[in-house]
Amino acid sequence: MGDWLRELADARVSVVDLHPDRRTMNRRAAVGQAIRVRDDVAAFERRWPTTPDQEAQVPAFTWNQLERQLADLADTPMKAAMASELVSALRKMSQFKPPEMVLREILCTSWALLDEGFQPGADEVSPDGSGR
Repeated sequence: MGDWLRELADARVSVVDLHPDRRTMNRRAAVGQAIRVRDDVAAFERRWPTTPDQEAQVPAFTWNQLERQLADLADTPMKAAMASELVSALRKMSQFKPPEMVLREILCTSWALLDEGFQPGADEVSPDGSGR
């Protein structure tokens, strides 16, 4: 039994990289993010199971239209500039999520941009919409 455990420990040491390079760390971070998104989707679908398709559909709109409307509804130029980055993030992640979950995230983004108590400072987002 001792030899078997030693072989297992030797094999494990050869697989575990104690000093990963940036590429390995980036891959691990991407896998971690994918696992979190998958878990979020599963939790969402448990809470709100998919409904039958016989219901009336919401009219379609584009990501650009969403961005334009959010920017127009924002009460400050800083929030309007944030709309582009927020919609970009929503669009990128939407391919991994069910439509109703994307809808919820659009609503949450809208709520944040319309929240009068949320007033980002000039040091958080530049007027062109980019980060610091």
